[in-house]
Amino acid sequence: MAETHPSFNVLWLQAASCGGCTMSALAADDVGMVRALERFGIRLLWHPSLSEESGAEALAILDDCAAGRVRLDCLCIEGSVLMGPGGSGRFQMLSGSGRSMKDWIAALAPRADHVVAVGSCAAFGGVPAADSNPTDALGLQFSGWAPGGALGKGFRSPSGLPVINIAGCAPHPGWVVETLAGLALGDFTPDRLDALGRPRAFADHLAHHGCGRNEFYEFKASAARPSDRGCLMENLGCRATQAPGDCNIRRWNGYGSCTDGGYACINCTSPAFETPSGPFQETAKVAGIPVGLPVDMPKAWFVALAALSKSATPQRVRANAHSDHVIIPPARRPPKQP
Repeated sequence: MAETHPSFNVLWLQAASCGGCTMSALAADDVGMVRALERFGIRLLWHPSLSEESGAEALAILDDCAAGRVRLDCLCIEGSVLMGPGGSGRFQMLSGSGRSMKDWIAALAPRADHVVAVGSCAAFGGVPAADSNPTDALGLQFSGWAPGGALGKGFRSPSGLPVINIAGCAPHPGWVVETLAGLALGDFTPDRLDALGRPRAFADHLAHHGCGRNEFYEFKASAARPSDRGCLMENLGCRATQAPGDCNIRRWNGYGSCTDGGYACINCTSPAFETPSGPFQETAKVAGIPVGLPVDMPKAWFVALAALSKSATPQRVRANAHSDHVIIPPARRPPKQP
């Protein structure tokens, strides 16, 4: 008979991180991250922000995992891995251990059945890897778009999976819980990851899908200020049409999203989002055409569609696009009879 485990053990470490991924995950479901994970038999062996153990007690947990004395089902890393200076990793030392976080990750990753990068910093390098990257920050298995990272291109955990990249700055709490739940239930295979190691459950969608500004996008009725209700793509740098994620299909905390709040999508689930082609909140253009076009759309088609859409924009949509509230409501009239 196969051995049954009373729990799925997760060790969560924070490398070069602002802690925002944890802050996001804490709001998971209606009960918070810890209780949401408990529903699937997931036990946090240790988390630097949530666990009671500190100092020698915390280091003992890490030592036991690294030595194989405690079963490690999943290693979650939040934040970039700092390789500098000179490959030593000493830009980030784990307090009291005398060892760099880089070395701890290298020791623990082969012991874990699964390795999960929580957030785009751990996945691709993120903000710490922005030019000129003085700390030599890397993701676990990617450096920007390039495979490699701190664990190397060929790394596979004992389960046979590469690093699972729950990208985002910060990732949606649902992405974290659902990924860990899938792993705990033994229902996670390589075909559930895209080419960058992101779970396809969210990466097969775009942040554009379900956006509350889609009517304005269709008519290319664009906002001029963040407080405007119009589409944020043409002038304010929104990249939701290029950004993997179902952020607008399942709202954050059941309610809002970046674009709902008037903040343009910055494509934070993709490598190198931290070094865009132009300033954040401003659309980079060449000859008046946005540099970043919707995924899969040829430039000529976009130009033709935009011109046609603008010529057909209803006055209601045009007026509402440049206001922070509805000025002209939709027409109220009975439907035409066949």
